[in-house]
Amino acid sequence: LETINILYVTDPTRRLLGVLSVRDLLLAEEDDLIEDIMDPNVVWVSTMDDKEDAAQALSKYGFLAMPVVDLENRLVGIVTVDDAMDVIEEETTEDFSKMAAVAPSDDSYFKTSVFTHAKNRIAWLLILMLSATLTGAIVNKYQSAFAAVPVLVSFLSMLSGTGGNCGSQTSTLVIRGMALGEIRMKDFFKVMWKEFRVALLCSVILAIVNAIRIILVYHGDTSVDCYKLAFTVSMAIMATVVLSKLIACMLPMAAKKLHLDPAIMAAPLITTIVDTCSTLIFFTLATIVFDIK
Repeated sequence: LETINILYVTDPTRRLLGVLSVRDLLLAEEDDLIEDIMDPNVVWVSTMDDKEDAAQALSKYGFLAMPVVDLENRLVGIVTVDDAMDVIEEETTEDFSKMAAVAPSDDSYFKTSVFTHAKNRIAWLLILMLSATLTGAIVNKYQSAFAAVPVLVSFLSMLSGTGGNCGSQTSTLVIRGMALGEIRMKDFFKVMWKEFRVALLCSVILAIVNAIRIILVYHGDTSVDCYKLAFTVSMAIMATVVLSKLIACMLPMAAKKLHLDPAIMAAPLITTIVDTCSTLIFFTLATIVFDIK
């Protein structure tokens, strides 16, 4: 009843046999049989399929409607393009919430109470806060590096910010590609190889610009070797960018493999992991380059 353009052909037991349009009927000869003018190759979805998969199928094939069959291939209903739009909007909103480390809510922003907003956010905030203590532990371990080269502290926020931004870029693209069906689990190593090459190009450019900036700024500072500092920070940036992009493409795909929503592996979690790794890499390089015991 939702569409008059598309007609589905069934047998007496409601088994789906084919599809035809009103146009096919109007252009058919008077004595043509339905089985002669219908298309037997019907694309359908099952009652057991996820509604997001049905919406993606409608988008993929450009259909205005699609039949729904049960496990015995009997026609039980249809889904239309407006149904798909509602599902896509709902799923997109849910993914955005998860990518921002917020539990999804069924109500709109203003209809959701302050208490519910806080409840939806606090769990992830606690997890991320506690996990960030690893970064603090690494910083405490390398206090001798601070004492020997105090200027190292000023580059921590830049490194963590750069790593988080790179990870967010990659995770957003990978999660979107997976949602649209462009990226599948069989593409795991293909995606890693592509992101590795992208990371190399980006990291080299960032490292060169950063090295030039450090040399220009600290060239006249006798308290620090500007060339060693430029080398240390630039190498740390390269390692951080490569690591963050690889982590950001692997985690969502690993989540999919474990039947978890890839969106939960987005920006906040990736940023926390990259922060810890980049801090460790930075101070390890600093102790080696500056020969800090």
